[in-house]
Amino acid sequence: MQIVWYKRDLRVQDHRALTYAAQRGPVVPLFVVEPAYWQLDDVSCRHCDFAREALVSLREDLADLGQPLIVRVGDVLDVLDDLRKTVGVHGIWSHEETGNGWTYARDKRVGAWCRAKGVPWHEIPQHGVQRRMASRNGWAAQWDRFMAEPIVNAPALKPTGVSPGPIPTAKDLNLVPDGAQERQKGGRAAAEDVMSSFLTERGRTYRRAMSSPLAGAGACSRLSPHLAWGSLSMREVTQATWARQREVKLRGARDGWGGALSSFSGRLHWHCHFIQKLEDAPRIEFENLHRGYDGIRPSAPDAERLAAWARGETGLPFVDACMRSLRATGWLNFRMRAMVMAVASYHLWLHWRAPGLELARLFTDYEPGIHWSQVQMQSGTTGINTVRIYNPVKQGMDQDPTGAFTRRWVPELAKIDDRFLHEPWKAENAGAVLGRAYPLPIVDHLSAARDARERIWAVRKGEAFRQEAQGIVAKHASRKTSRKRSRKEGTSKQLDLPL
Repeated sequence: MQIVWYKRDLRVQDHRALTYAAQRGPVVPLFVVEPAYWQLDDVSCRHCDFAREALVSLREDLADLGQPLIVRVGDVLDVLDDLRKTVGVHGIWSHEETGNGWTYARDKRVGAWCRAKGVPWHEIPQHGVQRRMASRNGWAAQWDRFMAEPIVNAPALKPTGVSPGPIPTAKDLNLVPDGAQERQKGGRAAAEDVMSSFLTERGRTYRRAMSSPLAGAGACSRLSPHLAWGSLSMREVTQATWARQREVKLRGARDGWGGALSSFSGRLHWHCHFIQKLEDAPRIEFENLHRGYDGIRPSAPDAERLAAWARGETGLPFVDACMRSLRATGWLNFRMRAMVMAVASYHLWLHWRAPGLELARLFTDYEPGIHWSQVQMQSGTTGINTVRIYNPVKQGMDQDPTGAFTRRWVPELAKIDDRFLHEPWKAENAGAVLGRAYPLPIVDHLSAARDARERIWAVRKGEAFRQEAQGIVAKHASRKTSRKRSRKEGTSKQLDLPL
């Protein structure tokens, strides 16, 4: 039997591992539910629920091809050993994965098992991330070539007679419900619907609406969780975007679609660009990318500040609205993700690891490579990116000028006049609301930002810091061929996490 080991590639279309395996004999499409993984600090019930919906969809699609998905619960080595003894394992096929530290260690164990048992393991690239890359030179061109390759069709499969097994629920895995009442649904059909509606209807205002937490919820693609779990391949999304761009160009209309699709296409590159950073330096999940920042923040976070930030009770209305919205929906637009992380790292002066784990659990679209790269970028510890300390009051005024978003998620401020919604401490009736219905600010955001800026920039002085930064640029920085594109990335204040 050829084992197709599914991980974060839950689809049958454009699945080269499945196609190649089917060319070599009967296929057992396998997903292993690993209880140890689901107890990690960076995973949550909402991830499990989304993944389960994708697995149910995948099982149906594979059954239509002739062989339903096989699901087993346990350690992957025990599962593979059992299959080797019962049906025989002549090869394992999977897509390359850039996951968290736990999955990286797991894959090393699987590799050792394969070598010991004489079982060939074929790992196929899934998107633009390149393994064992010597240099970033030529990376963008390689990405374009990879995405332009033909999309492979799902192959016919022969039934194997192996029992499919149940797909466990979050409750089966002892995961506690986490309040994501408005979470996106998983599965191939949901992914296709989201992509189609974005490229033909919702995405027209993408460029100007993406910074707003209210308008961005509809104007952003919302494809990120489906890409994170692989219900769609990056190649499928890229080629669909290219096709839509050609259509818009032929039509020649000046209706906003051209700019919207151009911006979105650039962010598809950024998706893989950031995952590449974790692929090249797995330690950034746990350690500062630039070691000059080691020790600058306390390693143990202030528990009260962390809890207030996580619950949306900092007394900074727009920050709290964003955190409460994220907890309920599993999604937040890119600028607000950057802001809430920056507030945790700068204003509250928390080491990025603890708030980073909290956000990982809350983002339905948690993608370790993007996540930890961005967490460090927004915390000022990369040593090469612009230090961006958001003013949470100004962001509220700029991105939620009517107050509709903030009022929805922070109803305690109902008695505060619109003029003071983002600075309720300035309202005449502040004493009747703050410290009672709604907390006082846990920090003075202006002085906290000033102190943080001084601390961060103090580290950047000296030749040793510059030398290490140059090494980071050489290994991790993007390469741009166009002067215009180079300027654009060089001055970018924040990059798109959720697409």
